[in-house]
Amino acid sequence: MAAELDTAAGALLTVWDGARERTANRISTVQLRAVMLVERHDGINLRRLAAGLDMLLSSASRLCDRLVAAGMLEREPGRADRREISLHLTGEARRLLAELRADRRQHLAAILADMAPESREALLRGLCAFDEAARARVVRPVSPLVPQTEGPRMEQLADGRGIVDAASRGWAAGDASVFRTA
Repeated sequence: MAAELDTAAGALLTVWDGARERTANRISTVQLRAVMLVERHDGINLRRLAAGLDMLLSSASRLCDRLVAAGMLEREPGRADRREISLHLTGEARRLLAELRADRRQHLAAILADMAPESREALLRGLCAFDEAARARVVRPVSPLVPQTEGPRMEQLADGRGIVDAASRGWAAGDASVFRTA
């Protein structure tokens, strides 16, 4: 089943990659992921951004420098601690994400129009179930630099990594994940 899904998903990934190539060629893939993470968590600090992108703090800082220079991010001193920096999207970054999503949706709509209505419904149901199952398996990055949120103790995988459910990850139904391309 996994092999068949991998093959079938190729067309969907081609639509995603095509939209990214046509609209987001002004920034790299990792920069796009950073912009999307800041979009989801407006005011995120550099430490949380680095953790969310699974990169070193120094690498995240350089990434932000490039995004600020490109006009995609703005830095603002933190309200509680002026040494901490909050990150916010610029209007240009918001336009880029809107353009990317509009392009992707236009191409998806054209392909979906060629499918029978019951096949479209089955596809949506299947993808929603897949999304739910995938979100239940998302692993929280474990690092001494990443503050852990208070709350119920998380289940542990055999190798000791903590599992996070969708609610504690801050996801809402239909919310785009930073692990996806826009």
